[in-house]
Amino acid sequence: MDVKLYVRETREFEAFKNIDFKWSEGLGDDFPRLSVRVRDEIVTFGVPEEIKVDENGVIGGGTHLSPREVNALVEERGDDVVFFDGRNSFEARIGRFKNAVVPDTRVTPDFIRELESGKYDHLKGKPIVTYCTGGIRCEVLSAIMKNRGFQEVYQIEGGIVRYAEQYRDKGLWEGSLYVFDARLRVEYGKEEKILGSCDFCAEPTNDFYNCQVLSCRTRILVCSNCSTDDEPLCPNCR
Repeated sequence: MDVKLYVRETREFEAFKNIDFKWSEGLGDDFPRLSVRVRDEIVTFGVPEEIKVDENGVIGGGTHLSPREVNALVEERGDDVVFFDGRNSFEARIGRFKNAVVPDTRVTPDFIRELESGKYDHLKGKPIVTYCTGGIRCEVLSAIMKNRGFQEVYQIEGGIVRYAEQYRDKGLWEGSLYVFDARLRVEYGKEEKILGSCDFCAEPTNDFYNCQVLSCRTRILVCSNCSTDDEPLCPNCR
């Protein structure tokens, strides 16, 4: 009831009347607190001067594709289509699109270094489908990629969430979706693949933990056999 009230009240504001709210199952304490902050960038890639916006959003971003259009593009263009993960790389350990390119990113500004490194220059003439959890980050990432010479860039309307809701475990998405709340992941099918492996014994798992060292807090994957603490030490801190 509280969530529905929040949605209703938010849509009273003209700028938010068409906002795309995404729903998933959870408990009342999955989001322990709410904070509102003013930032130069909605997602901090570190190039605020490069991003231009108008009343319709980011200018010069990738072409929006519905989940159905994503599948149609792959059917038409086959292996020429490249899925490009727009999240921090650890998130892809438990779920990603088939054969996706996963850049070496620990934090969002790392994407600039990665894109300018030259390692993806061979993809600049290919159809690139950028994706992220809810589609917000790709609004900016796709524009940044086009600014650096990627010619045919797309983004999934509504991100992984909308795609996985529609196709569950029967589409091109594989594994679990990492989320930034107390759940840590959500599943979209009964036959989800377990893509992750334990950082200690390499057994399949999609269970993330924080390293208990406060100066580290690295997300690590730990299977049930190796999980002896609520917050274990990561391999580097052991």
